[in-house]
Amino acid sequence: MSDQPCHAPQMTPPATVEACRERLAALKDEIVSIRIQIATSDIRRQADRRSLDASWYHRAKTALRLKQQELALVSAQLARLNGRSPAVRRDRFKDALIEVLRAECDEDRWQSALVRARALHEREEEIRG
Repeated sequence: MSDQPCHAPQMTPPATVEACRERLAALKDEIVSIRIQIATSDIRRQADRRSLDASWYHRAKTALRLKQQELALVSAQLARLNGRSPAVRRDRFKDALIEVLRAECDEDRWQSALVRARALHEREEEIRG
């Protein structure tokens, strides 16, 4: 066995909402199956008064952890695709706010607000680098 740490393979989330939903359903089933296998193995081990198979248990827990990580990745992708991520929601709110303010401001006030907003944005960009 090598001394290099074992890293999870890079997971590419599905590109469509439907594919995300299908993968989430499959992952949930796989996670439940692994948990049942771990529990069943432990019950049998206790009933037979055997010691824990550490190698098998480690593999099972690793598989469970990787499935849970993929579940989180696919869930986040689904949220992005559905437009529910915080960044998308914030952008939609900003668009709505601009639409409301634009409707209520005359041209001079609107242009003045744009100049102030651009100046503020440029100052914040300089600060952030």
